[in-house]
Amino acid sequence: MRHVTLRLVPFLMLCYFFALLDRVNVGFASLQMNKDLGLSAAVFGLGSSLFFVAYFLFEVPSNLALEKFGARRWIARIMITWGLVSACMAFVVGPYSFYGMRLLLGAAEAGFFPGVVLYLTYWLPAAYRARLIAIFMVSVPVASFIGSPVSALLLELNGLLGLKGWQWLFILEGLPTVLLGAACLRVLTDRPETAPWLTPEQRDWLTQRIASDNAKKSASGHLTVWQLVRNPQFLTMAMICAGASATGSALAVWQPQLLKSFGLTNMQTGFINSVPYGIAAVLMVMWGRHSDHTGERRWHTALTLWLIAAALGTLAATQGHLVATVMLLSCCLIGAYSFKGPFWALSSTWMSPKTAAAGLAGINAISNLVGGGAISLVGWVKETTGSFTMGLLPIMLLTFLGGVAVLLLSRQTPAPSAEATPRVSTT
Repeated sequence: MRHVTLRLVPFLMLCYFFALLDRVNVGFASLQMNKDLGLSAAVFGLGSSLFFVAYFLFEVPSNLALEKFGARRWIARIMITWGLVSACMAFVVGPYSFYGMRLLLGAAEAGFFPGVVLYLTYWLPAAYRARLIAIFMVSVPVASFIGSPVSALLLELNGLLGLKGWQWLFILEGLPTVLLGAACLRVLTDRPETAPWLTPEQRDWLTQRIASDNAKKSASGHLTVWQLVRNPQFLTMAMICAGASATGSALAVWQPQLLKSFGLTNMQTGFINSVPYGIAAVLMVMWGRHSDHTGERRWHTALTLWLIAAALGTLAATQGHLVATVMLLSCCLIGAYSFKGPFWALSSTWMSPKTAAAGLAGINAISNLVGGGAISLVGWVKETTGSFTMGLLPIMLLTFLGGVAVLLLSRQTPAPSAEATPRVSTT
């Protein structure tokens, strides 16, 4: 397991780092771009959220394609196309081209995260998943922890070779993704049984261990995509994930503008914006390790959602103090990212192996669509009321209910059953 972890996880973390960087750098670009292109808060919020609409539409088909064509080729395809589209964001000229490029970026990146989670289930026995998924997903806060000051620095290239600072930001943060996509073809191996970098004994042990885990879930049956979208347990899992996803997505886009409203410069905004992400990066790994060590998933998932709800409610009630705002934003992001390891380890045990490809992608797609709606909602509320934080109150309610739902759902049958949902003819 040490060999597998060192071979796959650091490289996938680097890939995911650039995925998140290319997705959320629009938040820092907005500090210059919105004025240059005449984008209002509502227009920017809508354009940012359109990423998630395309992401939602293409995510399940992308994960099914990964199963068909193999993770190595498909993850490489995803990264190369989204890196090119992200770099081309530098050439938007107004609201409509902004809308169009955000849709293309969402379509290009769709399937990367659930594809990697699915890929890791091919390699990681269940007992290792929460800690290693948490380590992989530390790339999420690290992308903003490192990316915030780097993005602010790239804005200082304003005027170089006739390009704006926000244009350099998109170009220089998009092109490395293309190179990483090409590297996927050499680094990744589709399945343990075909890995030349493992000994025969290691391949046999890992293959048998994964098969044993899968056999324990085989009784849960197989859901078709049509059955899946009508299954109450699946929809509840998506709702649970939506609260944490909406928190992370909304703050990734709007947090730089919220902090700059305290009168900070772009560089000051970049460094202060990185603080909550740095704290969250450390604690999410510790939380995932504790979940694996104790073997407990339910409360490790629910408590993170309730932390978000408490922090968002307090943030909306106590506006106007920078230090308090940064502390509360830190609590929100600690909850949003510490949620991921236990939840994805828990959700993968709720689904049979044959359901996992569509199931994991479907959960992520729906939750990201809700996250996109949250981005647009915050923009509309900001333009209507002048307040960023009031737009976060619906997310507070969603995360509170999600925590309750985790405890209720995990007391029921541990996996959605194909027999529980009537089969419907697709002819």
